[in-house]
Amino acid sequence: MKKKTSKLYVYGAIACLLLIAGIAYLYCFSSFSKESKTVYIYIDDDDNIDSVYTKLKPIANSLPFQAFHTLTLHSSYADHIRTGRFAIKPGNGALITWRHLKNGLQEPVNLTIPSVRTMDRLAGEISKRLMLDSATIAKALYDESVCEKYGYDTATIACMFIPNTYDIYWNVSLDKLLDRMQKESKTFWNFERTEKAKGMKLTPNQVITLASIVDEETANNAEKPMVAGMYYNRLTLRNAEYPEGMPLQADPTIKFAWKKFELKRIYNNLLHIKSPYNTYVNTGLPPGPIRIPSIAGIDAVLNHVHHDYLYMCAKEDFSGTHNFAKTYQEHMQNAAKYSKALNERGIK
Repeated sequence: MKKKTSKLYVYGAIACLLLIAGIAYLYCFSSFSKESKTVYIYIDDDDNIDSVYTKLKPIANSLPFQAFHTLTLHSSYADHIRTGRFAIKPGNGALITWRHLKNGLQEPVNLTIPSVRTMDRLAGEISKRLMLDSATIAKALYDESVCEKYGYDTATIACMFIPNTYDIYWNVSLDKLLDRMQKESKTFWNFERTEKAKGMKLTPNQVITLASIVDEETANNAEKPMVAGMYYNRLTLRNAEYPEGMPLQADPTIKFAWKKFELKRIYNNLLHIKSPYNTYVNTGLPPGPIRIPSIAGIDAVLNHVHHDYLYMCAKEDFSGTHNFAKTYQEHMQNAAKYSKALNERGIK
């Protein structure tokens, strides 16, 4: 009888342990998330423990959520909430979820630097992907002292942003964001690109400024080296007619000077604006880029086509490409054809 009683106690103890283990598994190790795919929650500076619960509850299974609540009550997490973008993955239990949030083990975001025209627009696009607000970013980009810290001014700071996609933490500070952009810019300007710029007697900032004009002139990547070659010819031309160089006469710079990017046609009355970006009046490059150019645009300048063309005009078929000309007379013929096509379509 004693042996049977002992066995019953052993079996009972084992059953209890298994029951406890099962409950512990359900609470702490079964999937915290009820979703079939990874869900991301964003915790910012304004969050407290109650708002964290509010963000987690809609995606959480009941028992693991209770376990998370218990773990929080018996830890210092409520008093030391970490900001960040946290991945709640299917299969991860309450314990793993709690540890990730408590220790700030967040997932990076894919931040794409867009090819935009103004720093206000850049700030707005970046703020959509990061915890930083657009006003904070814009204020820094228009601050001479901040720009100077990175080797730029407010006209050239756009040169530091290479339009690519980067893995970066959602709660990155403004200083670390700008440090990262500077690092990526230095990486982009490798030995090969730097040597090509030197061979053109241009600085990286000047290459980017010229590329920004090329990008505005055509979206056709195949044509960009041709357009770049034409503008480089104007930039470097020195003769009796243009002893100080031929003005670039780039219509996109007029749009930038007026901040009227929607213009379809550039009339003569728009060409007299007093602005360093008016390339009809001023020779040489404008003081900085008129947009963040694409990598294709930058490389098009560095690998421009060597030719003798000095003029170009959009083709009358509206294909987005251009007719090129060596003489002004030939250019005027091309311009007349394009003007006629605009008038026929009623484009003003």
